[in-house]
Amino acid sequence: MTDIRSGADPAPDPTGPAAPLPLAGVRVADLSRVLAGPYATMLLADMGAEVVKVEQPGRGDDTRAWGPPWAGPADGGGGPGEAAYFLSVNRNKRSLAVDLKDPEGLAAVQELCASSDVVVQNFRPGVIDRLGLGYEAVSARNPAVVYCSVSGFGPEHEPAARPGFDIVVQAESGLMATTGPAEGPASKVGVALTDVLTGLNAAVGILGALMRARATGRGENVSASLINSTLSGLVNLTQQALVTGAEPARVGNAHTTIVPYQVFPASDAEIVVAAGNDALYQRLCRALDRPDLAEDPRYATNPGRVAHRDELVGELSAVLRAEPADHWMDLLVGAGVPVGRVRGVLDALRTADAAGDDVLRTVEHPTAGPVEQVRAGFRLESTPPPLTAPPLLGQHSRRILAELGVDAARVDAMVGRGAVQEPGPAPAADRRTAPATPPQAAPADAPRRDTHP
Repeated sequence: MTDIRSGADPAPDPTGPAAPLPLAGVRVADLSRVLAGPYATMLLADMGAEVVKVEQPGRGDDTRAWGPPWAGPADGGGGPGEAAYFLSVNRNKRSLAVDLKDPEGLAAVQELCASSDVVVQNFRPGVIDRLGLGYEAVSARNPAVVYCSVSGFGPEHEPAARPGFDIVVQAESGLMATTGPAEGPASKVGVALTDVLTGLNAAVGILGALMRARATGRGENVSASLINSTLSGLVNLTQQALVTGAEPARVGNAHTTIVPYQVFPASDAEIVVAAGNDALYQRLCRALDRPDLAEDPRYATNPGRVAHRDELVGELSAVLRAEPADHWMDLLVGAGVPVGRVRGVLDALRTADAAGDDVLRTVEHPTAGPVEQVRAGFRLESTPPPLTAPPLLGQHSRRILAELGVDAARVDAMVGRGAVQEPGPAPAADRRTAPATPPQAAPADAPRRDTHP
């Protein structure tokens, strides 16, 4: 295989890892865009994989244009800063901006896929095969490749090639029907959760297949879809529906099978109390100085509390409304009762970081300056994760093509005809996501991908 890691930019974390990163030496060709695929490849990059993000010249990943908000000031030509959406799922990657309709550009990407350990893509079914970048073509050259296809609906779904956006899958999966107030309309979750679940499932499938590939040389064709990931992610609700033969009730900020496990109003704010078993319920009653609620036979067990939900919640609400949230937080945390304050996102980030959860890291972006980023949900005690800024569009095009064996004269010609993009010569402080060459509208027959905002 061609070693496309040599001379790689971004550089390793300057602090130096205490141990080799788990995926050091693993090469990932990322032909995906928007959220599910890029989130999966970012997780791989966070574990040390070298990820090459293939983008369309002049446009790049759709999320580069999904703003406001933007990080950093607008450039001198009136272009925006860096889209917060793009920044959220593309750190620790390199960008190769190349036109797949150009024969030499396509050949370079075919070589990239053949020389990679992992390929991730979310093109519409059929398109990727016509480009010679499908599993059959790539695995013919590289039998050990782990090839992951991400879609809204799975490869056997009918009708075929059905596009899948997060809000559509939230509706189709039942997630929306179980979210929102009991007497109100169905509601979508505030983030594109179906994409996040799919990204996690894709990463898990890739890692399992990669372990076998490294041991046996046998690759794998992995698929991850929004619909399957979300149905799987509904866990107890899907099982509840199958066991009862009925639709789970929508209970708003409560729980269908645990009481008390919901939002309660304090005198100045809202808190969540989660007494997930009988012992925690007993602790809650003692902390609230309501031993009568612990002794009442209606509430002694969780099934009884579920059956008498309204009465018990009314009693607890009357107590909790009498004092401010901070009072109950101190009291219940001290009593060992799971409790939390309902926070906004920014408040949650600052609070978690201040509490020692090590959530935030700051990366120096070449155009936006210092950018705070949220770490992945896992931690590796022996190895600090790498941290390099999400790339500019085409930031590493020339270097990656050189690593793939494309000589400088051919790269110059490709850049000249718009088949390859690289950042312009302007100083870094003045560059933004605006392309170095004039953006061109995508041809009507340009390759399209499933996109999942």
